[in-house]
Amino acid sequence: MDKGQATRERLLDITETSVLRKGFGATSIEEVIAEAGITKSGFLYHFSTKNALARALLLRYMAREDSLLDDVFARGRELTEDPLQGFLVGLKLLAEIMEDLPQAHPGCLVATYCYQESLFDRDVRELNRRIVLAWRVRFRTLLDAIYEHYAPRDDVDPDALADMVSTVIEGGLVLGKATGERAILPNQLMLLRSYFKLLFESRGRGIGSSSG
Repeated sequence: MDKGQATRERLLDITETSVLRKGFGATSIEEVIAEAGITKSGFLYHFSTKNALARALLLRYMAREDSLLDDVFARGRELTEDPLQGFLVGLKLLAEIMEDLPQAHPGCLVATYCYQESLFDRDVRELNRRIVLAWRVRFRTLLDAIYEHYAPRDDVDPDALADMVSTVIEGGLVLGKATGERAILPNQLMLLRSYFKLLFESRGRGIGSSSG
């Protein structure tokens, strides 16, 4: 990483910490510049406006979260050909990662941006919306593979079921931050895992079963 890229990442790190702690509106460019130890012109070289900074921060957050989710659910698929079991493994791995964080999870930028959406321009708001919809597509893809081999015990909308995964993760983050209880998010993920087992497993055909 060259010096310019390192400075850009430093600015994003400082901003993210501040935004998750006190919100975007209360985070000023001046305090970011002061902590980074650069001039305002140096800051403007990387981010022409505060909305440009907000967009870059959100894009980086999305890439980081995508990488984490890609990894845990790919590991689940590597361990079993059964899509349900692979999904359950992925949820367990995600819960373990959240439980093993050295400190409480700092929070979610997507949620923070939603709470203060009036501060952002249309491009940033639209990016935030696309991220949430991309989560739906991600989990719906995993669920579609499960539906090919398992019949749910209840009549549930697959899109709503996909949104439920995001809802549990986001809700667990909010509750954990509000209470200071780090175990809430991993516990909620494990309860979600139990729900999917109950919803599909008892009526599933499974991979390699005689019923196909």
